[in-house]
Amino acid sequence: MKLDQRRSGVLLHITSLPGPYGIGDFGPAAYQYVDWLAAAGQRVWQVLPTTPVGPCDSPYQSVSAFAGSPLMVALEPLIENGWLPAPELSAALFDSKRVDYGRVIPWRTRQLRLAAAGFFARASEAQRSEFELWRQVQAYWLADYSLFMALESAHGGKPFWEWDAPLRSREPTALEAARGQHAGEIAFWDFVQWCFDTQCAALRAYAASRDVAILGDLPIFIAHHSADCWARPDLYYLDENFQPTVVAGVPPDSMGPLGQRWGNPLYRWERMAAENFSWWTARVKRALEQADILRIDHFRGFAGYWEIPASCPTAIEGRWVPAPGKELFAAIALALGELPIVAEDLGLITPDVIELRDGCGFPGMRILQFGFGGDGDHEFLPHSYSRETVAYTGTHDNETVRGWWQNAPAHERHFAETYLNASGEDCHWRMIQAACNSVACMAIFQMQDVLGLDGSHRMNLPGTTIGNWSWRFEWSMVGPEHAQTLGRISAASGRGPFGLIG
Repeated sequence: MKLDQRRSGVLLHITSLPGPYGIGDFGPAAYQYVDWLAAAGQRVWQVLPTTPVGPCDSPYQSVSAFAGSPLMVALEPLIENGWLPAPELSAALFDSKRVDYGRVIPWRTRQLRLAAAGFFARASEAQRSEFELWRQVQAYWLADYSLFMALESAHGGKPFWEWDAPLRSREPTALEAARGQHAGEIAFWDFVQWCFDTQCAALRAYAASRDVAILGDLPIFIAHHSADCWARPDLYYLDENFQPTVVAGVPPDSMGPLGQRWGNPLYRWERMAAENFSWWTARVKRALEQADILRIDHFRGFAGYWEIPASCPTAIEGRWVPAPGKELFAAIALALGELPIVAEDLGLITPDVIELRDGCGFPGMRILQFGFGGDGDHEFLPHSYSRETVAYTGTHDNETVRGWWQNAPAHERHFAETYLNASGEDCHWRMIQAACNSVACMAIFQMQDVLGLDGSHRMNLPGTTIGNWSWRFEWSMVGPEHAQTLGRISAASGRGPFGLIG
């Protein structure tokens, strides 16, 4: 998909959708949300990574760079197919406004196991054939992922470097024996991923029918305990015990004197280059089967990344190391064609990052909230944008607009009042309007900002590990004025059907 069409959209993760089963998924509410976006003149639905959540419930620390989150598999189609009895729910089982992962994950896993048992017992021949064909097509990642999940369960949830030595080291005879011993568990995880893919494809097709593109999210790094790291440890800086020798992060800055030590293993880029970056090409191809556009997180890491010795508890003692961004994206584009990618180019951006972004033809990101921290020449103010830009009121890592307004230093708020002609009552609409009226090719707003919600509805607070990724909305929070106002703003700025002005 080309990114030169002027459009706008909303950032809302799948898990934030309403629904009766504790977390948003690909069920009826997702289709209702597509209808709402279309009615509001929005042509983009941006989501966060749809891979399985990892430590601290983060979608950016997944056990697989290729698998889909089991939590997003809707139960309604499984019930309709006769594989799953309709669950009995008590009123107090789930919170409709927050995801309680500790309660949701085991409950939904039980439902998926019941559905898998129902499928293998009662599926039609056509359904079985469809499943088997899908398994063959996706085997390049699925075989390792499902075996990894089965072995993790067999080892009581321990990380792969604590598994039995032959399995930890992937000795062929041990793997062959494990596939036979755990065939039932492997089939279960295959089934879950088939359900995810089938439902994801159906939702994407429906969105396309309403002229709504899906903007996905691709983290740059993978988690240490992951099927990817276990399957190809040679592609990462690991020692003989499969422990990282260096890890990812970012250096100290004004936001943190110790920097950020993320802990992800770092790529051995020279080994990936020797294989013509085939792992990355497969990863991007897989992601583009699920989304029309991809936002690549921490894009600056493809020009140069902050390498931290694994022995260091903070990011202070790291160093910059160059990365083969030009060669990487050239190889991917050669295999897949023109890449519909948005570069998350926030943070410490140096000339080499700009050169890589512009050389690839990827639009960058600008966060409007950040524009009021300086003067009228700030690059994040809308009058400074270029067309090759995606303008955000804020992302999932930022405050809501209203929360920002309430907590901003007085001089920033006064600047925003003047620039936006806004008050505390309409600041969210004025900021959305400013982003839309900019020359940026795309403008994106958090759903929280469309609804005018305060900071208690924030999705993520970087550097913290509790209470993130859990926000959900309810349809009772959405009034007719939200779609009407958003539609008018988008239409007046050339991003939506002009008829919405009324």
